[in-house]
Amino acid sequence: MFVDKAVIYVKAGDGGDGAVSFHREKYVAAGGPDGGDGGKGGNVVFVADDSMSTLLDFRYKRKYAAEKGQNGSGGRRTGKNAPDLIVKVPRGTLVRDNKTGRIIADMSSDEPQIIANGGKGGKGNARFATPTRQIPKFSKPGFIGEEIEASLELKLLADVGLVGFPNVGKSTLISVVSAAKPKIANYHFTTLTPVLGVVSAGEGKSFVMADIPGLIEGASEGVGLGHEFLRHVDRCRLMIHVVDVSGSEGRDPKEDFEIINRELSNFSEELAERPQIVAANKCDMADPERIAEFKKFIAEKGYECFEISAATTMGTKELMECVAAELDKLPPIKVYESEPAAPLLDENAGMGERFEITRGDDAVFYVEAPWLEHIMRTVDMDDYESLQYFQRVLRNTGIIDALEEKGIKEGDTVNIFGFEFDFVF
Repeated sequence: MFVDKAVIYVKAGDGGDGAVSFHREKYVAAGGPDGGDGGKGGNVVFVADDSMSTLLDFRYKRKYAAEKGQNGSGGRRTGKNAPDLIVKVPRGTLVRDNKTGRIIADMSSDEPQIIANGGKGGKGNARFATPTRQIPKFSKPGFIGEEIEASLELKLLADVGLVGFPNVGKSTLISVVSAAKPKIANYHFTTLTPVLGVVSAGEGKSFVMADIPGLIEGASEGVGLGHEFLRHVDRCRLMIHVVDVSGSEGRDPKEDFEIINRELSNFSEELAERPQIVAANKCDMADPERIAEFKKFIAEKGYECFEISAATTMGTKELMECVAAELDKLPPIKVYESEPAAPLLDENAGMGERFEITRGDDAVFYVEAPWLEHIMRTVDMDDYESLQYFQRVLRNTGIIDALEEKGIKEGDTVNIFGFEFDFVF
């Protein structure tokens, strides 16, 4: 089963929490804070794998989560960094943010790509000791790892794409010029999936050719099978437009040529302007006058046309030599540039995070912010300095300003995940 689109959930590991600890050792007076930092969460890393040719695996497993970094501990011991999660995808896979459409990575090279970054480890209380704050009873939680709903789209890496109506001989052509062995039969839509073949161009040169399932009129609007695979022509540097000039299907080859080019243009203007060579196939069965008329029509359009018979290999060698020569003049296969993401959060825990404030029927102000619960776990509400740190987080993230905009007054109650306190200016 050929699957070339999938949507998965990717979650990098959270950073480990910093530790709150104090050095206690016999004969060592006032050992002081010695809580270590948390370890970094694991990244989610994608790697191109040439042994994979479909995204079928991602239909059955849709969630990929890396491990969390280890928490810090006493003795200023830093938690262990979590290992990266390696995910293998077919070469040519385009990874996008499913919500924004942003291109995260184009898996066309051998270079691994970090899709989601693991969170940094939180700082232990040893980091907060100062001459005036000698016994800090708080630490920082680890930063939350990135999570993304990723859209995977396989765009085959091929130099040349074969396009044309069903049953015009594309599968036969790729079978005689390469080692590819597609299914060949005398009925429409024999080719249900794209087929890749490597064509030798002599002197150690070769190029990759893709047989794209046949297009029909309306393909760009979702008619037939071809529209599902037009994306695989997107990277092709050159197209061979195969046309049946024998009229064996009862169609006009000139009309066929116009229809297919119109569908390519409707799908992508850039694709319609891609260099194209026309292969007038089944010439062994065609009327010479009809061939001459078609070649004249193609010449007027500004394209080069070759008379071939894929079934008997007539003219196929000359066609491939011309293709190889044209490829030498063209730029390399298209690679998509990744688009930058929004800037990462800074060291101030929670800065820039979203929150919601509502006032209940009991006149209590309720603050909802999932990221804040993570911070509250490391705060000792019975410790003055720890409370000061918590107040700074509320101020830096804009929560206090938002409460004031909501009309909070001194003495009003604020509830954050069940923890209630009276607001004081």
